[in-house]
Amino acid sequence: MFGFTGADSAETVVRKRGYMADAQARWPFLTHFDASTIKNERQLATMVKERCSRPQEDAEADVHEWMEGKAF
Repeated sequence: MFGFTGADSAETVVRKRGYMADAQARWPFLTHFDASTIKNERQLATMVKERCSRPQEDAEADVHEWMEGKAF
């Protein structure tokens, strides 16, 4: 999700770095390592659920709202 592959364009890398910074601002517990290991929306929602002690549905809704309009 936030991670990079060797085939990513410079534009994609800049976009993903911006998304990572935005996610870390929204969820301050999210470390650079955490973000670089997250592969999809569900993994991010699970991390939000566990680290914030929130119900799964609330975490999924929060992540889904944050992801709207973003192209990973």
